[in-house]
This record gives sequence, structure tokens and C-alpha cells, in this order.
Amino acid sequence: MTGASEAEANAGSRGHRLWVRLTHWLIAAAVLTLIYSGVTILMAHPRFYWGDVGNDLIQPLFEVPLGPNYHTIRYSAATPFFASPDGPVTADLLMAPWNQNSWARSLHFLAAWCFLAGLFAYLCLAFITGHVRRVLWPRRDELGRQNLWRDVRAHLRLPMPAAEPGPPYAILQKLAYTAVVLVALPLMFLTGITMSPAITANYPILLAIFGGAQSARTIHFFTFAFLAIFLLIHLVMILLTGPLRQVRGMILGK
Repeated sequence: MTGASEAEANAGSRGHRLWVRLTHWLIAAAVLTLIYSGVTILMAHPRFYWGDVGNDLIQPLFEVPLGPNYHTIRYSAATPFFASPDGPVTADLLMAPWNQNSWARSLHFLAAWCFLAGLFAYLCLAFITGHVRRVLWPRRDELGRQNLWRDVRAHLRLPMPAAEPGPPYAILQKLAYTAVVLVALPLMFLTGITMSPAITANYPILLAIFGGAQSARTIHFFTFAFLAIFLLIHLVMILLTGPLRQVRGMILGK
């Protein structure tokens, strides 16, 4: 799946290896489950903070317009818990918020370990077999301005020519896949486990790396947003370059 010409896209195509296909579908299933359960968790508290703590009595960095708890104040006026006005505050809960955290968090945590299994297997095999170096990592000559602009124009030209599934990839694909596989997916997992008190109790270095559990949650959200945009573009490109061929290639190989 590339935006290059059909001859360029199909030249030297080897299809997807078996281990790539297996890990792809495992990660894809886990990510879709994580998105579904994660959005449900987000709807319970669509506000984001920076640092170690965050709740309805703290001014958020931003709020996502999602779910029945968006812009809903269910607390009485906050009063200082101690004599110091800069200390913690307390307030009475006036109405129970909408909350589906129980099943959503359990499903999210379960899917996260399936996600880790697929990602760990993919990264290990990708580095051992040289897949990262040969297929994903951009060569220096590919990063030239003319080549980048040529690929951008190819992606903007409609209709796109049908493309064989699998490598070799054009430069925009390489940059996108490298960013997702080597940066976004590992960051998604690390920020996710940083929100778990049981894990950070044993590995407090995670809190130090991300600046607190709430900071990790905020980074987790922006990483999710990046992956959601990538997934949308990825699906659009599949539709534009031969969906049956692309899906068949990811199931059966070439």
C-alpha cells in the first residue's frame, strides 16, 4: 500500500511474512479493544491534568467534550481541608457521576497484556530478522526533499493505483510505520502501566520518567489521538489502493 506509481509500488514486493501477519492481527484486535474500553473510561472523567494528582476539585489542563460528565459540576463549593489556603481542599458530592469504570478498566487491562504480547513478539522478531533495518527504517537518500515531496504528491493524486501488499514501502509509509512501531506503541504501553499504582509501587522510576500518574495519563491520551489518526489514514489508504488485495495479503501473505 503506497502512493507511488503502480510499477514502483509493486516492484520487488515480497508480501507480508507470517510472523508479521500474526502479530499484526493480534495487535490490531488488542488496539480496537483498548480504544473501545478506553473511550468508556474517558467518558467517566474527561479531564486531564499534569503532575501526580487530578480530580474534579483541581483545575484541569483541558477537558474533552465527551460523555455525560463533560462540564458537569457535582460538588459543593470547595473549602480548605487545613488552615492553609494552599493546601488540599474538600467538598461534598451532590450527585453520583456517570461511571462505567468497573468493566471497562478490567477489559482495558486484559487487552493491554494481549497488546504487550503482540508488540513484544513483533519487536523482537523485527530486530532479530533485520526487518526494522531493511523494511521500516528510512535510508538517508530517501529523506531528500524531492523524494518526500514526490511521495506527498503521489498520495494526494486520485484515483490511486492498486498496490501489492507488503514491502517495499515508500518514504511516507516508512516514517509513519517507524513512528508507530518504535515510538507510539511502546509509549502507549509505558504510560498506561504508569497509571497503575500496583506497578508503580514496584517500579517508581516510571513516575519519575513521566512526571507523575496524571502526566502519564495526559501523554497516554495524546498518544492515543495520534494512533487513532494513523489508524483512520491507514484504513483510508487500504480502501484507496485495493482493499480486498490488501486484506488478503495481510491474511495469506502475497
